[in-house]
Amino acid sequence: MKVVAFTRTEQGTGASRRLRNAGQTPGIIYGGDAAPISIKLDHNALFHALKKEVFHSSILDMEVEGKAEKVLLRDFQMHAYKPLVLHVDFQRVDANQKIHVKVPLHFVNAEVSPAVKLAGGIISHVMTDVDVSCLPAQLPEFITVDLSKLDVGHSIHISDLALPEGVTAVAHGDDQTVATASVPAGHQAPTDAAAAEEPKK
Repeated sequence: MKVVAFTRTEQGTGASRRLRNAGQTPGIIYGGDAAPISIKLDHNALFHALKKEVFHSSILDMEVEGKAEKVLLRDFQMHAYKPLVLHVDFQRVDANQKIHVKVPLHFVNAEVSPAVKLAGGIISHVMTDVDVSCLPAQLPEFITVDLSKLDVGHSIHISDLALPEGVTAVAHGDDQTVATASVPAGHQAPTDAAAAEEPKK
């Protein structure tokens, strides 16, 4: 995904306010062997890009004054109540150095899982993303969580995820729960409800 930016010489709160009034967002590129660069980006283009999942979890092609760099979105600040991006941070990436990134989880096949199909249960998504470590070229846009075999009373953990080659999950304590299946209180499984409705002989 390509991002176009321009170098920024203006510094300070007043300068940033003038930039925003002109429809631009101040930012910075840091990391690697080069010095940090202050940049400015078109606000509307950035605002819409931030709505896309891929913008948050992919290596971006950043073009600054005709020079291209590979970067990751690391942070951004939004206005408390206005649809306004106040500042954005990007980090340079080295093709030969592993990166640590949060990758979104995509949950699939819930409707055919035993928990939902047979027991009328509900599946709770405990996590929406997972921390991974990998080389930039191996970074996945998302990781799929297959719920097709999940039954009531069971859970899917990070160790159960099918991670792409070269990608490892960054552990934070024990084997974290990704999703769980349960039956709502007072809810009867379809088979039990059907049996209860049968007339007694």
